Amino acid sequence: MAAKKPTKKPAWVVVKEQAKRAASHETVWLFGLHAVRDALLNPARVKLRLIVTQNAAAKLSDAITEARIEPELVDARRFTAPLDPQSVHQGAALEVQPLAWGALDELCLGDGSSPPRVVVLDRVTDPHNVGAVLRSAEVFGACAVIAPRHHAAPETGALAKAASGALERQPYLHVRNLAQAISDLQSMGYFVVGFAGEAETALESALSDISDRPVALVFGAEGPGLRAKTRDSVDVLVRIPFAAGFGSLNVSNAAAVALYASRR
Repeated sequence: MAAKKPTKKPAWVVVKEQAKRAASHETVWLFGLHAVRDALLNPARVKLRLIVTQNAAAKLSDAITEARIEPELVDARRFTAPLDPQSVHQGAALEVQPLAWGALDELCLGDGSSPPRVVVLDRVTDPHNVGAVLRSAEVFGACAVIAPRHHAAPETGALAKAASGALERQPYLHVRNLAQAISDLQSMGYFVVGFAGEAETALESALSDISDRPVALVFGAEGPGLRAKTRDSVDVLVRIPFAAGFGSLNVSNAAAVALYASRR
């Protein structure tokens, strides 16, 4: 009997497998004393290469010892790490693998002490804004910050520096389909609130009767705001009331205000 020819994989399967292999080899260069220190002290980080000046090595000596990594000492005038020339690296750069945070349904369960909160970002691509959101999310105890896999700020050195260490502790989860992620949160009991400047309902009013429920706060990019599909997916559209004639907050400030209000 003739041997059966192996079944050829569909093209989409091949592309998916190639992307998965590429992702497993992807690395990120973190820079700046604060971001590098927090990454060195994070046992969940896979650390590959540390480039430091003598001065930075002295400032990071405790973290370098704990991470058990051999630093490469370089001259401050010829900093060899492959960073953007505009990066304020402070003499320290660390090559790492991106963090693996796990599945949405596990991250967003909360710890049982209070109804959990999550932040969802719809195509927010500015790493400085996302870094600031991660800091606020950590301060106010959000379970996760969720963003789409594409058209979102990736995990980069600029984002880590803006997050001022929060990237090492605050889950930043990328999902393939944001509308599906919102649906998954709703199936877990989350009340999903989308923010739009023209919405009729104020944030406080929307949250007044649901203090015992998990809440997801969904923000769009500055300018375009939430996409139509995202608007259709949330439970309610709300606005943050303002006192003066100018009522615009950037996304990181809006997230901080909303997280605080949702905890009250």
